[in-house]
Amino acid sequence: MSPQLISRSPDLRRLQDEGYGIEVRSGLLLMHHVPYVDAQRTVRYGVLVSEMSLAGDVTVVPSTHVVMFIGAEPCDHLGQPLEALINSRGRQSPAPGVEVDFVFSSKPASGYPDYYAKMTTYAAILTSPAQQLDPEATAVTYRVADDPAEESVFRYTDTASSRAGIGAATRRLQNLRVAIVGLGGTGSYILDLVAKTPVAQIHLYDGDKFLQHNAFRSPGAASRDDLEAALNKAEHFAAVYDRMRRGVVAHPVYVDETNIETLRTADFVFLCVDDNAARRRIVEGLERYQVAFIDVGMGVYETGGQLSGLVRVTTSTSTRRRHVHDHQRIPLADGAAPNDYQRNIQIADLNSLNATLAVIRWKKLCGFYLDLEQEFHSVYQIDGNVLTNEDAP
Repeated sequence: MSPQLISRSPDLRRLQDEGYGIEVRSGLLLMHHVPYVDAQRTVRYGVLVSEMSLAGDVTVVPSTHVVMFIGAEPCDHLGQPLEALINSRGRQSPAPGVEVDFVFSSKPASGYPDYYAKMTTYAAILTSPAQQLDPEATAVTYRVADDPAEESVFRYTDTASSRAGIGAATRRLQNLRVAIVGLGGTGSYILDLVAKTPVAQIHLYDGDKFLQHNAFRSPGAASRDDLEAALNKAEHFAAVYDRMRRGVVAHPVYVDETNIETLRTADFVFLCVDDNAARRRIVEGLERYQVAFIDVGMGVYETGGQLSGLVRVTTSTSTRRRHVHDHQRIPLADGAAPNDYQRNIQIADLNSLNATLAVIRWKKLCGFYLDLEQEFHSVYQIDGNVLTNEDAP
């Protein structure tokens, strides 16, 4: 990915053409072999690391003036720390495989117009003391930095994770195979959130068509052509998210006893169906195959011309299943009277809330978020703005 990015970005191409050892890795820009002086007045070489702001595969004006640094504490030619440069100290990992030791801050009045100006300015600050001790010290080597091809599910660089410095946490989601059963309001929003993570595959199951009412409770803005095409939901959403990433697989079918076995290879399943009989068969199958899952439910009702109701998220893993049955957390009975989780009023903001709560719970299970409560069942009450957590260990 980085050779194309460098070739299409004039500032990066200029850095490379002038002999700086640059590399693009995990949405970050690295400049290798930058000379500096350590506390023992020894000339050493470190790596400058910057976020990258992109428009497609082309750099734009840097979003911040700071850079990070891999190396020992930089000093002047007398061995005194460059305190005016050092913003903070401490090891951190802004992206997988990148661990930095310092954050530097040197902000010109007008900011940096591009990455050439930004990176060469910081390189010059570090190089100047080093050249007082070794006139041959330079960051310009014309060496080709190692640049292994990045294996990524995304069709363009994920700069959101690198800019936020959450690469290490994001890495916990890689290589997972996720399935979403049901692509109505909540399921489609779950897809939108999961698609922006680096999971390897997202399998979509739904036998229904994407119609006009679906457009008002799913993410994005469907066009008239989308609605007139009346594609299967799984195929419609797979095509939409294929613009952003690879690995979205459409299964234009309902999940039943004839095909439920295809879910046994999933690492995690989001269950977003509103038919109790179908839900029960799928839950039984996932339990039998030892697959972890989250079941979502939403019940909205009208009272006095206003809407109220509940939003539910129930988690089940191979090590914790009994709460689902002992406490009847998931409606599984055939022909049961409609309850708060079965009413069919669908509102986009509640669908998206239901999806967000489910995805946050999944990310907790994956170790992305800190999980102190370890709740396996939660209910949001609309009228009281109350989120209740239950079934913690």
